[in-house]
Amino acid sequence: MTTTSLIIQSLQEINLQHPQLQTIVALTQAAAITSINSHAVRLEGVDIAPQTFNEIQQHCFSNAWDVTAVETPHYLSDFKLVAMDMDSTLITIECIDEIADMQGLKPQVAEITEAAMRGELEFQESLIRRVALLKGLDASALQRVFDERLQLSLGAAPMLKAIQAAGLKTLLVSGGFTFFTDRMKAMLNLDYSHSNVLEIDNGKLTGKVIGTIVDADEKQRTVQRICQELQITPQQAIVMGDGANDLKMMSVAGMSVAFRAKPVVRAQANVALNFVGLDGILNILQ
Repeated sequence: MTTTSLIIQSLQEINLQHPQLQTIVALTQAAAITSINSHAVRLEGVDIAPQTFNEIQQHCFSNAWDVTAVETPHYLSDFKLVAMDMDSTLITIECIDEIADMQGLKPQVAEITEAAMRGELEFQESLIRRVALLKGLDASALQRVFDERLQLSLGAAPMLKAIQAAGLKTLLVSGGFTFFTDRMKAMLNLDYSHSNVLEIDNGKLTGKVIGTIVDADEKQRTVQRICQELQITPQQAIVMGDGANDLKMMSVAGMSVAFRAKPVVRAQANVALNFVGLDGILNILQ
């Protein structure tokens, strides 16, 4: 691996004299170490082998630090769009699991959700199976989930404030449901959203989804379509996700961000934020 810098960040303040940090400095033979802010540092002039980076990752993980290797400096101005998954990325919950909890079926549905997010179960099949379990549930349960359980992920608000102030467009693209994405879009002043439509008849869920299911392929197509509308390339997009169904849209992006993600997603992303909030991406964009 050849890289120009390593960025290490934490929820806690990072002391430049921290023994583990000094160990990493020695391993990398960094030309310089600078403080980005009290929670993030940059090691400059680094040239390390993959095995050494693995060792550094272990040091960081044991301290609840996130580390990102940067070969070419990235600037916020390099990007024009931020595309985000919703469930377990922009927000802390999986909405379908919480809806199922209203039906007393959360364990069964959550098990299917987890398998799909790990990439062990094809997403369309998993969604059809999970939604079918919700048949007969009163549609008012959706509003209860939104009011009582939905929360933004750590760092989401400052991240959105910074990127919107910089003029970047925002896209919420989700394998979840329009009931939630429409409300998030309005609440957060997002530019675009795309997700699944739950069928409701006489105030009750029918256990079916209307129209095209927003799976991994549809997520990728959506990112590419919005880029085309904006007359930019996908390389000018930052894409954030946590599950296997986010990998295809992440693969076309100029920067992919795995947030509190499954191992298969962390392994393929440019940036993995396991401990800090979504605003950790701002420390990587100079």
